[in-house]
Amino acid sequence: MSFNTFGRVFRFTTWGESHGPAIGAVVDGCPPGLALTEADIQPFLDKRKPGTSKFTTQRREPDEVRILSGVFEGKTTGTPISLMIENTDQRSKDYSEVAKAYRPGHADYAYDAKYGFRDYRGGGRSSARETASRVAAGAVARLVIPDVDIFAFVSEIGGDAIDPARFDASEIDNNPFFCPDPQAALRWEKLVDDARRDGSSLGAVVECIASGVPAGWGAPLYAKLDSELAAAMMSINAVKGVEIGDGFAAARLRGEQNADPMRPGQDGPEFLANHAGGIAGGISTGQPIKVRIAFKPTSSILIPVETVTREGEASDIITKGRHDPCVGIRGVPVVEAMMALVLADQKLLDRAQCGDDGKGR
Repeated sequence: MSFNTFGRVFRFTTWGESHGPAIGAVVDGCPPGLALTEADIQPFLDKRKPGTSKFTTQRREPDEVRILSGVFEGKTTGTPISLMIENTDQRSKDYSEVAKAYRPGHADYAYDAKYGFRDYRGGGRSSARETASRVAAGAVARLVIPDVDIFAFVSEIGGDAIDPARFDASEIDNNPFFCPDPQAALRWEKLVDDARRDGSSLGAVVECIASGVPAGWGAPLYAKLDSELAAAMMSINAVKGVEIGDGFAAARLRGEQNADPMRPGQDGPEFLANHAGGIAGGISTGQPIKVRIAFKPTSSILIPVETVTREGEASDIITKGRHDPCVGIRGVPVVEAMMALVLADQKLLDRAQCGDDGKGR
C-alpha cells in the first residue's frame, strides 16, 4: 500500500511524477467561504521554483498553478480543491545511465526492492519535484490560519552556521539562500559554488518559526503537535533529522536549565524561556513554535560513486542532469508549507473537539 495523503481533517493528496505531464494536489477538508485564487498560491511556488539562481538546479519550470475545482466565484466551496502544475522542462535522456544502475543515496534500490520496477526519470515520485504540490497545498492551508505568521530560513550550509547576533529577518528574501545573516550569505556564495564546480553537493539546516499559534492546539498522545510536525518534516525529500525547540541540545541540560519558567501576565502566563519550542505535552503553549530540519547533501553528484547494477554487478555511477548543489535552499518554502498544513489541520481538529472559544481556537 502506498500513502500519498497527509492530514486528518484538513487533508491533501499529491499526485504526479517528476517527468510526467503534470503534478498536483487535491486539498480536502478546507472550510468553505475562504477567498482563493491562483494569485494567492503563486508567490509561494515562485519561492520554490527551480532555476532562480546558479545555486539551484537549472531546470526551468514556471510552476504556474491552476485551480481545477473547489472554488466558485473566488471562494472555496468546501469541496475538494484540485491544483495542477504542468511539467514543461523535462530531460529524461539525462537519466539513461540511471536506468542501468542504482544511485547511492537515492531511493532507486529501495523502490525496486518494494515494487519490482521504478521510474528512473528523475526518481518519479521520489523526486523533490513533488514538493511543489505541497507548497501549493500549503498556500491554501495558510488561509485557514490567517492569524499565524510562518517563516523559515537557512541557518547552516555545509557546516557553516549563521551568527545569531547578526540575525535580521528582513535579509531572508534579499539573497538566494533565504539567509538572515548577510555575512553568512556572502560566505555561502563561494561555499556552494565551489561544491557545484566540483560536481558535489552540501547539506543544510533550515529553521522554521510559527508565531500567533494559540495555546491548546494538539493532543496529549497520538496526535501530538510535535509528533505531527516531525512526521510532516521527515516526509520532505532529503530530510534526515528534525528538532523541536532545543531538540538534542536539551539532552545536555539540567532540569532547571531546560525548564521554561512562567510568571503571571496580563493575558495569562508569560514564559521567560522557550526551550520546548512552543509545545508541551504535545499541545501548543502559545509561544512561538520552533522547528529545525536537517537536509542531507543532494545525492545526485558528478563525482563517481561505487554502486551495483540491477543485475547485481559492481559499477560506478555519475549522475548527470540538472541538480541542486544544496537541496536545503529550496527546502525553505517546503518547510513553511508543511508547517502551515499541520497547523491548519490541528486548528480544525481542536475546533471539532473543543469548539470555538473565541480565542482563535
